[in-house]
Amino acid sequence: MHYIKKTLLLLGITSTALMSCKERVPMDLNNASLIPIPNEINADGFSFQLNKNTQIVVSEPSLKNTAKVLQGILQPATGFDIQIVEGKNAESNQILLSLSNELSKNDSYQLKITEDKIIIQGKDIGGVFYGAQTLRQLLPASIEKKQVQNIDWRVASGTIKDAPRYEYRGAMLDVARHFFSVEEVKQFIDYLAMYKMNYFHIHLTDDQGWRLEIKSWPNLTKIGAETEVGGGEGGFYTQEEYKDIVKYALDRNITVVPEFDMPGHTNAALASYGELNPDNKPKKIYTGTKVGFSTFTVDKDLTYKFIDDVVREMVALTPGEYFHIGGDETHVTGKEDYIKFINRAQKIITSHGKRVVGWADIAEANLEPNTVAQFWKVKTHSAKLALDQKAKLLMSPAAKAYMDIQYDSISPLGLHWAGYTEVDDAYQWDPDTFLPNTSPSDILGIEAPLWSETVKDIKDIQYLTFPRLPGYAEIGWSKKSQQDWNTYKIRLANQKARFEAMGLNYYQSPKVPWNKE
Repeated sequence: MHYIKKTLLLLGITSTALMSCKERVPMDLNNASLIPIPNEINADGFSFQLNKNTQIVVSEPSLKNTAKVLQGILQPATGFDIQIVEGKNAESNQILLSLSNELSKNDSYQLKITEDKIIIQGKDIGGVFYGAQTLRQLLPASIEKKQVQNIDWRVASGTIKDAPRYEYRGAMLDVARHFFSVEEVKQFIDYLAMYKMNYFHIHLTDDQGWRLEIKSWPNLTKIGAETEVGGGEGGFYTQEEYKDIVKYALDRNITVVPEFDMPGHTNAALASYGELNPDNKPKKIYTGTKVGFSTFTVDKDLTYKFIDDVVREMVALTPGEYFHIGGDETHVTGKEDYIKFINRAQKIITSHGKRVVGWADIAEANLEPNTVAQFWKVKTHSAKLALDQKAKLLMSPAAKAYMDIQYDSISPLGLHWAGYTEVDDAYQWDPDTFLPNTSPSDILGIEAPLWSETVKDIKDIQYLTFPRLPGYAEIGWSKKSQQDWNTYKIRLANQKARFEAMGLNYYQSPKVPWNKE
């Protein structure tokens, strides 16, 4: 009996000693500078350590793409060969990705971090993806580097419960004024994904360039894509390249919204096919930046055959719900012709199974059910017309949300027709109350456009996008009651190390205390 007691005592001592070998490192989850700020954080004071044996576990085959994206984030800087395995539960040293019916809102998630495992549960695939992006921000900023970093990869423990404010949280990139490569577009998509944005609006056509291969009208890229603003060489995406962009976005829970701008902003098309013009003669290629001088011929049947062909090919490549028809700055289209055109263009889009989005100018016409009006102008007349027709508003007020607007009068990039938009201006506004007589139910969400008149490469994109983009993401995701500039600017300042680890050419706004902890 004494032998048995002694053995049990020794086993207990040995067990305690083994447990104590695993160092318990205190960390406070409340100190994390997360953007967007989560709805709820509950810290428990300790930490989980990522190491060479950590695995990612997927409970459903549908989560494998999310697991691969997370794996791609974790491996380069850690140097760990992190494996993806299947399973329903998390064992020690595993990161479990799973779906949960207990979460009620689309894209919502719960992230539970203990000392020996991490569990990410989402209402849907999007929720799991966003939980993984939060985990990314909880890791040291060096996780963004592409070379192995010899540091301690720890994450503060506790629980985060989170859900988005708006269903649509997006940004737009104009690839028509200046053309950007597939890799540059993917980098832009990565920025959106990191901050939980879920829509990528790509402005594919304009006066200066046509950027997507249309097989039934090949001159659009043979002629219409050959240049850009300033006379550069231009370019276009083959249909295979565009499909690759769409898939890349979908793997990051981002839906692509293609824009075929019409009836104005159409000179590239009119230069490609003379028969689209009243005199059947092609327009000259345009490389300037003025707007409002081009228009489709509204009373030609060929115009609508052309539009139907283009839309059919674009829709076949783009599985998302929305199709953007532009509709702005049609200064040389008569009002009656404009209304006639928009009415007919909408029907073409809906006949292909898509939901119409247009700049809010389209509210002059009779909007189809479920059409979305994207507000951008300083004047609110078009938004009122849209609301009168029960349309949802996508909020992109130029003076607040346009990322191509200069930060100040000495900014080397951007325009200033809508004033100047410093980082605090970009953050301190509310889509629900920006316009008079609107309610939260009127607002679909927020989109931050980046027009490219002055933007030539990825470094230019980065300069105008950062650090404004994280603020737009927080407006779209976090509760209004949690949005406060004085606390946000501290969290934004603490993103500096992450920006630099990513190699971003960001604007060091004097409004942000970058060098303070």
